[in-house]
Amino acid sequence: MPRPHLRRRLAAGALALATTAATLTLAPTAAEAVVLPNNFKSVGYMPSWSGNVNTVQYGKLTHINYAFVLPNGDGSLRPVENPGKLSSLVSLGHASNVKVSIAVGGWNDGDDSAFEALAANSGTRTAFVNNLIAFVNQYNLDGVDMDWEYPDPGASANNYTLLMQQLGSALHSRGKLLTAAVVSEGYYVDGVPTAVFGSVDWLNIMAYDGGSPHSGYDWSIASVNRWKSRGLPAAKAVLGVPFYSRPGYYTYSALVGMDPANANRDCTTAGGAQQCYNGVPTVKRKTQWAMANAGGMMNWELSQDTTGSTSLVSAIYDTVTGGGTPPSGRTGPITGIGGACVDVAAASTANGTAIQLYGCNGTAAQSWTVAGDGTLRALGKCLDVTSAGTANGTRIQLWDCNGTGAQTWQAQSNGTLRNPASGRCLDATGNSSANGTRLQIWDCFGGANQVWRLPA
Repeated sequence: MPRPHLRRRLAAGALALATTAATLTLAPTAAEAVVLPNNFKSVGYMPSWSGNVNTVQYGKLTHINYAFVLPNGDGSLRPVENPGKLSSLVSLGHASNVKVSIAVGGWNDGDDSAFEALAANSGTRTAFVNNLIAFVNQYNLDGVDMDWEYPDPGASANNYTLLMQQLGSALHSRGKLLTAAVVSEGYYVDGVPTAVFGSVDWLNIMAYDGGSPHSGYDWSIASVNRWKSRGLPAAKAVLGVPFYSRPGYYTYSALVGMDPANANRDCTTAGGAQQCYNGVPTVKRKTQWAMANAGGMMNWELSQDTTGSTSLVSAIYDTVTGGGTPPSGRTGPITGIGGACVDVAAASTANGTAIQLYGCNGTAAQSWTVAGDGTLRALGKCLDVTSAGTANGTRIQLWDCNGTGAQTWQAQSNGTLRNPASGRCLDATGNSSANGTRLQIWDCFGGANQVWRLPA
């Protein structure tokens, strides 16, 4: 896969259940961390050489990686570029409760000789780990993102494993993160042995610079599934998306600047050639897939994004939260009669999927976000009264969030959830707590099958 030298880049609140008000209240404090539903991660890279830390949409990201610091073969680190920018990024990120890590390596014109040398013996591995720990402490960072591009299968991969195991132990014992950027496909996939999976918090899968068109949906999903097929847990698989085109490496912001309609395309003509990238619809579609099948989304890189309605960072965030405004409610299970959990049947994201009671199991199908517009959201969709019905016994389903009264719920002081459009309450059919019990609307009477405990 060709690697550009143009961009020294990777290959790539508590819900208040009011006793005097009958609405779902969302009021986060400034100290609340950025937490997306199901611990979904939105990771962005900030290059040392590009972008303004004051324009980053911190409230829509969970993690930022500063790119890059480069190693020497003896395990020492070269001086980081623009250290003041790094310090500002950490201060601004932490003010919004975003975790900031240092990305180590990067493409570096394909020169990974320093990594090969330092990983080859225990002395230089230890020096490298110690120097990174000191760097993390110096800049008050939250972790390290290892971007060795790329270990070869064989001896290099074995040394990479030893290095990552040692670094992971050192960071995790200090409450810090270890992540890694990895190739999307091909020979170098085997340069990251499965033994590494237990040492990282997640892998940032660089699902770009490949596929036709560039970073297309099917190709990108296949990239993540390839890693999962090797045993990488879904929660540790973070899908990377490009904020630039190929073959010309136009930034997404530049393409949108040429024609705002490009925000909703994946290919356009620029510089006399077809440039392909990921527009808002594709980024949203990938995010929807990742919500059900992966642990998050990553982007390369933040300075290439726009602001406002065309922003790709916003497209990811809005898809995960189900709306265009930051969620200020809590996320977690909703429990009802018998302690059973409100559950999306078979964890399906299809419109019309049944909402039921089921034994609590901690899965994404039982993780609900209470949003400021009165909706209850799971898997990127909303708890919905079928066909906007108002009659007793109308079933509850999962549906695209659409802002209608069929998706609005008001928490009452007696623990019931009232749908104001129908005037009826969320109800467990037949006063049952058995697995598979369908939820419906029914006249409000406050019985055990109508009392719900929202995320605390």
